[in-house]
Amino acid sequence: QVQLVESGGGLAQPGGSLRLSCDASGNIFSLNTMGWYRQAPGKQRELVAVIFSGGNTNYADSVKGRFTISRDMPKNTVYLQMNSLKPEDTAVYYCYAQTQISRLNYWGQGTQVTVSS
Repeated sequence: QVQLVESGGGLAQPGGSLRLSCDASGNIFSLNTMGWYRQAPGKQRELVAVIFSGGNTNYADSVKGRFTISRDMPKNTVYLQMNSLKPEDTAVYYCYAQTQISRLNYWGQGTQVTVSS
């Protein structure tokens, strides 16, 4: 009942920046936590950043100081501002959302981020 649509992925050079966007639609009134995960070839999906309804955020150690997650509550849109990109950031990035009470999880389709010179 919730659909997540991602955009903003692409190619960037090391040290460059990208901004990912995720728009939620459908039954969005119960959404609580939203965030971003990523999965590189041959690796498991890992948490990048999450933002809670109260505004608190958590980041993976590898992206702290470089990535910033934010949320537009009226639009139910979550962003990931990615600065100082490294080749190690290359992965498919997935938007994530969880409802408050039922704790149902929803995932976007994924967007490719490639960091290469």
